[in-house]
Amino acid sequence: MPANDPGKNAAPPLPEPLRVPVADSHTHLDMQSGTVEEALARAASVGVTTVVQVGCDLKGSRWAADTAAAYDAVHATVALHPNEAPRIVLGDPGGSRSRQGAREAGGDAALDEALAEIDRLATLPQVKGVGETGLDHFRTGEEGKEAQERSFRAHIEIAKRHGKTLVIHDRDAHADVLRVLKEEGAPERTVFHCYSGDAEMAEVCARAGYYMSFAGNVTFKNAQNLRDALAVAPLELVLVETDAPFLTPVPYRGRPNAPYLVPVTVRAMAAVRGIDEDALATALGANTARAFGY
Repeated sequence: MPANDPGKNAAPPLPEPLRVPVADSHTHLDMQSGTVEEALARAASVGVTTVVQVGCDLKGSRWAADTAAAYDAVHATVALHPNEAPRIVLGDPGGSRSRQGAREAGGDAALDEALAEIDRLATLPQVKGVGETGLDHFRTGEEGKEAQERSFRAHIEIAKRHGKTLVIHDRDAHADVLRVLKEEGAPERTVFHCYSGDAEMAEVCARAGYYMSFAGNVTFKNAQNLRDALAVAPLELVLVETDAPFLTPVPYRGRPNAPYLVPVTVRAMAAVRGIDEDALATALGANTARAFGY
């Protein structure tokens, strides 16, 4: 590696600040290096003045709620990630343990206990959403699908009962996610985090009033389907996120992501939409506040 090469693990530089402030609608500060104060200060310095801290398990959800209570710029969501439910029920992320064996070991009761804690956390005022929940057919095996769907349905019920936003993780599961939402009845505010569908699915989401949040992968060379979806999604239903520390936008792909890199994705999105950067940022800021009710 050349001496002046910062390396793939180095943090990307600060981008040019946005003139109109926006929110990072989905981030994981607890998985990033540095302190919360440092992350928020860097983000604010480039116009990212609000972040939604997303929980993926009980520990992370409690941390999200505590952090949102401590910082005005942070809002929380709480949930068991779609891949977490099979781990609780089956004791195995791939779902190779038998369903009967899991029941005998009390896996269903353990999931119920975990969901009860998510339900409790969802009552807190700083918790604006329930998620990320949903379905993930990429990492969870066939044996884990039942637990995953049961958890998803429970999260939908919790979100509706407490009037909170539903934040969806959908990986290789578009048809099943849309099916469950239709069967259960979606909450008033539903966000597809890291939107991964195509333009046709974007039109389905638009008709249902679902928000579509785009991450740094909309800048990837092989992600034309995401750009096509962004092009047809109603502007009032579009959000931006980092999913940091993952999905760092081009030209920093592969390096650590953080909320301060939102402007890179905003500018790429503005180019896809063919609109002014300030106009897009204005819409994104208003949309995120409306989507999460803050």
